[in-house]
Amino acid sequence: MYHPYGYGGGMFFSSNYLFLVGIPLLIGLWAQFRVSSAFKKWGAVRASSNITGAEAAREILQAADIRDVEVVEINDYLGDHYDPTQKRLCLSSNVFQTPSVAALGIAAHETGHAIQHAKAYAPLKARMLVVPATGIATRILPFAIIGGLFFHITGLITIGIYCYLALLLFQLITLPVEFDASHRAKIILQQMGIIQPGTEAIGVNKVLNAAAWTYVAAFVATLGNLLWLLSVRDRR
Repeated sequence: MYHPYGYGGGMFFSSNYLFLVGIPLLIGLWAQFRVSSAFKKWGAVRASSNITGAEAAREILQAADIRDVEVVEINDYLGDHYDPTQKRLCLSSNVFQTPSVAALGIAAHETGHAIQHAKAYAPLKARMLVVPATGIATRILPFAIIGGLFFHITGLITIGIYCYLALLLFQLITLPVEFDASHRAKIILQQMGIIQPGTEAIGVNKVLNAAAWTYVAAFVATLGNLLWLLSVRDRR
């Protein structure tokens, strides 16, 4: 996300900017650190079921009677995701190939999205509808910010505000989608005996709860940027 370095002789260091943009940025960095730390810790703990993330995902899909989702390996650290348009469950190598507590938690979480899709989970359907608008907003936003702040074009600032509104809507819808997927994962893993109660269940909770904070941080960051840009326009 692009953050301009100045306007009016010190916008970057203004109290509004530091509060609305700087603090959410720090929260985001903290959330990313928590995810990395949790994954590193629990990625080193082998699950007693001794099955990999890919195997767990396929077992969960089979148990849910979902036959049309492909589980594939990607070379993208912590880039695990479910692609509803292609019906592909994409797992990073550390998750796909590893029988760790962290890998099982992440694989089950992403499989939770496939289950949401199969069950026509309303928030997921809403997020899919908003995705095209967020793609457009993401491409327009840097030009709106540069033109609005550095070239003092107020109309472009307004366009930037609408872009952030689209992104904020996407982030808001994302929260229940992600929380629900994690909730499903925690239940399914224990019901199917893929992880055991106690230490393994605690590890899955730690990893998925840390991941949840990244979505909260993204929402807060987008909200902060929107409020800051609104304050800039108001001062015009």
